[in-house]
Parts: sequence; structure tokens; C-alpha cells
Amino acid sequence: MDLKHLFLQHVGQTSPFPTMVEVDRVEGIYVYDTSGKKYIDAIAGICVSALGHNHPKVVSAIQKQAATYLHPMVYGEFILSPQVRYAKMLVDQLPEHLNCVFYTNSGSEAVEGAMKLAKRYTGRGEIIACKGAYHGSTNGAMSLMSEPKYKKGYYPLMPGINYINFNDHVDLSKITTQTAAVITEPIQAAPGIRVGEPEYLQALRKRCDETGTLLIFDEIQIGFGRSGTFFAFEQMGMAPDVLLSAKALGGTLPLGALIADRKLLSVLSKNPILGFISTFGGHPLSCAAGMATLEVLLEEGWIGQVSEKAERIKASLKHPLIKEIRGTGLLLAIDFGSEPIALKVLDACFEHGIITDFFLFNEQAIRIAPPLNITAAEIDDLTKRLLQVFDSIEV
Repeated sequence: MDLKHLFLQHVGQTSPFPTMVEVDRVEGIYVYDTSGKKYIDAIAGICVSALGHNHPKVVSAIQKQAATYLHPMVYGEFILSPQVRYAKMLVDQLPEHLNCVFYTNSGSEAVEGAMKLAKRYTGRGEIIACKGAYHGSTNGAMSLMSEPKYKKGYYPLMPGINYINFNDHVDLSKITTQTAAVITEPIQAAPGIRVGEPEYLQALRKRCDETGTLLIFDEIQIGFGRSGTFFAFEQMGMAPDVLLSAKALGGTLPLGALIADRKLLSVLSKNPILGFISTFGGHPLSCAAGMATLEVLLEEGWIGQVSEKAERIKASLKHPLIKEIRGTGLLLAIDFGSEPIALKVLDACFEHGIITDFFLFNEQAIRIAPPLNITAAEIDDLTKRLLQVFDSIEV
């Protein structure tokens, strides 16, 4: 059997229709398949590859760490230099109260840890999420989804979850002294990009303060420079109590994190101990790759160029097929106002050598989220190809 048949037979599938691109090698913003076809990765592995693929400084950091040590002990027991140095580097970029990092394997695991932290710290049982959000597919994280589409086959889910409308000031009254935490993305991705209004997020912060409720920001997808600042909340005139990160955090390797005040996170370590544990959380290899990625982003100023690049993409994409382009920074939704058209565009993109995807709760739009270090020439190549795709679509 060839590799594609073995893939379908022996690798667990997430959908009945995988793209079946057989990867041979990667470099920069490009993915090459085994036939030699070259694809522009216009979604950076779903916001994971902030510096594209096989960045030499990231590869070098991985190789150096692999030759030093990999997994001496489960997370939280031994002092491992990559974990410690990366945690210090992260908190140095953040407000003073976000001073402690609890590493996990993934974004979903970070969400699970945040929910446990909120219940343990406040002694309350209610968690409030925003409608239209996606926070992961583990049991607890899936329970935070308001839409039944992806969770209806897995009931009963976690109790004590309630919902408010994103950007709706009236709904803030639903946050009470019984609410352990509100979890939200400052910029929702799954509905096809909804940007949080600063006034709304400031009012949300105020209501949480009034009720003693923890405010958790999920910046797993939009964080790490993709919004044009290190984290999107920096643009909102406020800050959360708990910040969640993953995806780009690991420099293309698996890594997630809860970031909060040390006094807050410390409740997970006592009465009882081991309140939240993770065997591979903060793996030294992932921390080394993530640290190298952040060093490059800061030293070479890529984050500061994000907004300009986003504007270059939007300015180039003028076409009658497009109803709207939404987003902040290099996380954009191209909305066609029609699911059948979006599906045709998605298929045609692969034919024209562009890797893109739809949004979980909005299948009439496609996602554009390239590596942050994409060049102007590469942007022009991408938009030229996209316009060729749009021209090829029969309506």
C-alpha cells in the first residue's frame, strides 16, 4: 500500500474528507508535497508557525536542546533551564500581575486548567463563556461551546456553564457573585473573526471586579503577535486575571500555558497538592523552540510589522466575490456571504497552491493567517494567486 492508503487505514481521522496533501518538506511560508507541488501556507498551520516552517534559529535551538536533555521528569518537579528562562522571558513582556507560567501540552489543556483554577480559587461553580466561542475539544473545553454542532454527540457535558453574548453590555448583568470565571477571546475566531470592542471588554473587566469573578482571556490563536501586539488585550485598555496561550507559543512544537499571578496559581499546588498536573507540560524541546521564536519576533521586529502587512493584504484583495474582509492583524476572514461559494474557493485554493481553511462556525468565509515574517513579495504572490482563484469561480 502507498502512504495515502496507510494514512486512511491506520491514522485516526478527524473528518471524512482530509485534504490528503502528502508533505515532503517545508521551508519558510511554503509546504512541498511529494509530487513537487509548492503551496503557500496561508494559515501558518492554523496560527502555529509564527515564523513559518524550519526557521534556522528555531531548528538550531531544537537541535541543541535535543542533544542536551529531553524528558528528565514530569512537569513541576525538576528545575529545567528552558522552562525557567522561557517563563521569565514571557512574563517580562506582560503586566506585573501576569508573573507566573503554568505549562501544559496544548491550548485545550490550558483551558481545562483555567476552569479548575477558577473553581478552586473562588469556591464557586459557575463558568460563563461567550456565545460563538471555541476553546477546545476536550470534555470541559467543549462544554464552553454554545453551538451544538460539534458537541451534540457527546452529552452530558460539564454542568454549570452559562453563556453571554459577545460585545453585549446588557448581558454583563448575568455575571454574579456565583460566577467563578468568565472566559472569552478578546477576538473571537470561530465565527469568522469578531473583534472585541475595547469599551465592552473594559466593562467586562469592571463587572468581574465587582463580583469577585476571575476574567480569563483565551489568546491561544490570536496571541503571540498575530494581532499586531504581543497579546491582543494590550490594545483593549485592560488585562485579564488569567491569560491562556498555545499554538505559536511552542515555536511549532506542542506547548500551552496558563499565565497569572503567582498567588493565584499557587492554589493548584496545595489542599490538595497536585491540583493540576501534566506529564509533558513545558517539555524542554518545546520551550527551547518557543523561546527561540520569541527572541526572533522581538529582535527582528516582526510583530511591529503585522498591521502594515494586514493592510497590504486587504488593499490587494478587491474582487466582486468578496462581501467583507474582517479581522485584526494577520488573522483575517474573507467572507463571500455564501457557503457554496466559500467551498468552491477552498477547493480551488489547493489547486492553485494555497493552503487555507474555513472557520468552525462560519463556513461562508475562509481564513488568511500567514506567518508573521511573510515578506511583501510573498504577500503579493499570495494575493495574486487568490485573485486568480476568485476569477475561476463560477457563481
